[in-house]
Amino acid sequence: MRDRINAMIKMVTSGLAMLGALGAIVMLIHIIAYVVMRHFMSQPIPATIEIVSNYYMVMIAFLPIAWAERRGDMISVEVFAPLFAGWLKKPVQIFVALITTGAYIALTYATGLVALREFAAKSFVISLSIAIPIWPSYLILPLAFGLAAIVALFRIYLILLGDDNSGFVSHALEEEFSE
Repeated sequence: MRDRINAMIKMVTSGLAMLGALGAIVMLIHIIAYVVMRHFMSQPIPATIEIVSNYYMVMIAFLPIAWAERRGDMISVEVFAPLFAGWLKKPVQIFVALITTGAYIALTYATGLVALREFAAKSFVISLSIAIPIWPSYLILPLAFGLAAIVALFRIYLILLGDDNSGFVSHALEEEFSE
């Protein structure tokens, strides 16, 4: 069961990271088309700034969060890590994973409330007399933070089982603890 859950989490997080990367490529193409049309045809693509800032940038920044969390690639400060070797390693890892999970759950809740509010209001921006709905972009954040919370919870499960080589524990911490 653990391997199935691990494979499913890996597939979903990798898929969202690929969507974030695809968002970067589509944004690049969109901006190039905007510049070309603006300078050579005097007809810029309407609402480019709004689409870039409300969709592409949100996708690029937030969809890969769970992927980075799964790989242990999030920013960490490990000043005291060498002090917690041996029997203290597991409790410290669990404590950090609990704090991380709590932060992700709080972010999921807060951004979920905002997403529901924006969905109910059917939020949009107007650019060159064109209404661009932006409420769908608000759904990205609770999705990304919720999945990151699930990844952090699964990390706790793996640490409790003693499975530190699952790709769910920081590579840097592993190097520190193995010395």
